[in-house]
Amino acid sequence: MAARAGLRGSAVRYRLRVTLAVVIPTLDEAAQISETLRSASAPDVELVVVDGGSRDGTCEVAARAGARVVRSRPGRAHQLAEGVRSSAGEVVLFLHADTRLPRGYADAVREALADASVVGGAFRFRFDERAPSLRLVEWGARLRSRVLRLPYGDQALFVRRRILERIGGVPQAPIMEDLDLVRAIRPHGRLALLRL
Repeated sequence: MAARAGLRGSAVRYRLRVTLAVVIPTLDEAAQISETLRSASAPDVELVVVDGGSRDGTCEVAARAGARVVRSRPGRAHQLAEGVRSSAGEVVLFLHADTRLPRGYADAVREALADASVVGGAFRFRFDERAPSLRLVEWGARLRSRVLRLPYGDQALFVRRRILERIGGVPQAPIMEDLDLVRAIRPHGRLALLRL
C-alpha cells in the first residue's frame, strides 16, 4: 500500500491506496476474455474470473492472461457472489466479459473513493460500433445514470467491500442483479459516476 501525505494548514493528511479486485463472470467467453483482462490489468489490481461452466476454453485463456480462475455454478448473481468471496480487495469492481475498461480506470476509482461518502460507482457507457441507434442507447444510459442514479452492470459497477458486507452481499436475483445491487447500496452513501 502506498501512502500519500499532503500539508493543509498545520495538519498532515494521509491517504492509503485502496486495494481493488476486478471480478468477471464468464460463460463461454474464450473469444473475448483476453481483451477484457488486458483492459483490467493495472498495478495492484487483483483479477478474478468466475466461470459458470464454459466449454470453450475460457478458463484456460483467462489463466494464461493472468487471472485467478474460480469455478461456480452458472448464473451471474451466483458468480459475482463467488467472486466477492474469492477476492481480497477493499473495493470490488464487477466487469462484464464483453466490456472493456478505459485506460486509467484504477486511478479514477481510487480517486473517487478518496471521498469517504462515496460507497461505489460506475463508468460512462460507450459502444465500439458508432451506429446512430447505439448512440441513442448510450445517451439513454447517461440520462438514466445521471437523473435516476441507476447505472447498470455493463457500466462496470464498483462497490466498497464493507458496503457489500453490510447489505448481505450481491443480491441473488435471476436477472437484473445489477439493478438490485445499485438499489441496495444507494442508501449507504453516494455513487460516483465517472466520466471515463
